[in-house]
Order: sequence, then structure tokens, then C-alpha cells
Amino acid sequence: MTFPILETKRLKLIEITHQHVDYIYDILSLEEVTRFYGTNRFTLPVEASRLIDMFHKNFVDKRGIRWGIKLKENQRFIGTLGLNGLHLKNKRAEIGYELHPAYWRRGLSSEAINEVIRFSFQQLDLYRIGAVVYPENEASINLLMKIGFKKEGILRGYINQNEQFHDTYVLSLLKPEWIESQG
Repeated sequence: MTFPILETKRLKLIEITHQHVDYIYDILSLEEVTRFYGTNRFTLPVEASRLIDMFHKNFVDKRGIRWGIKLKENQRFIGTLGLNGLHLKNKRAEIGYELHPAYWRRGLSSEAINEVIRFSFQQLDLYRIGAVVYPENEASINLLMKIGFKKEGILRGYINQNEQFHDTYVLSLLKPEWIESQG
């Protein structure tokens, strides 16, 4: 399968390559981005390079798809978004994303997420898209619920970050719910 390039009104979702290593590092080295990310912030560019390798391997192995998010107006790389734990046989995946803080609160995340959801249900024929979110990450929870995700419960001690275990909410959106929301 060739890597699917997706477009929205303001964004282009592209394959992430090593030419994006500096952008990935710049974003994931910010404490405000990684606070609820489930991993410690990056301190070395090689960490971004390894992450890009993992994104590529997951795509080749059909276990995930991670897009780089670029603004159409200036081609600026502003974040990533993707499907983790992709399981085509069971028709499910978990969505994950991060955006550079300079682009928060502009509706860009929801624009990108909605396109990936459309692609996931229409092209990949997924039935369920999950999300694992820290309870303190109210902005992300509100965004997902506005899109149509529903809270399912709490996963206790689910993520170990900065030598501490954290609870997370699990949310999900099912294909019939999404179809109904499309009118």
C-alpha cells in the first residue's frame, strides 16, 4: 500500500520522513506538548529520528499510520496525527496526535482528526477508533467528545511517564455513530 496523502481545507497530511526530524524534535522537546503525551520529552534529535523509523516500520507492518500535518498556506510542519495499534482484522485502531503550541486553539486538530476518521471508516473500513487520554487533558477530551467520541472508563495506572504511573480515560467512536453524525 502506498502511503495515503490526505487533504483538508487548510491542511495536507503527509508521510513523515527523516527530512522532518528537526520539526518532530522541536515539537516533542516541549514540556507543554509532552505533559499528557505518555512519553518523556525529547532531549536529543536522535529520539525524533528513532520515532520516524518506528512510524515507518508500523506502516510497513500495517500496525499504524502516522501523518505529518502541514499547513497548505506555507507548507509549515506543525504536528503529527495517526492511528496506533492498527488492527485491520478486528477493524480498530487508536488515534493519537500532537500539535505545536503556536497552532493550538485554531481548529486545526479537529480538522485533521475529522479527515483521518473519514479515511479510517471509509477507506480502511475500521469499525472502532479509540483514544487514550489523561484525565487532566481537558482540551483533548473536549475536542474528542465534540467530534463524537464517548468516554468508556478509566484505565488505572495505564501509562508510566516521568517515573510515575498515570490513569487515563479511554474514549471511542464507532462507525455507525460516525455515519449517523454525518447526516
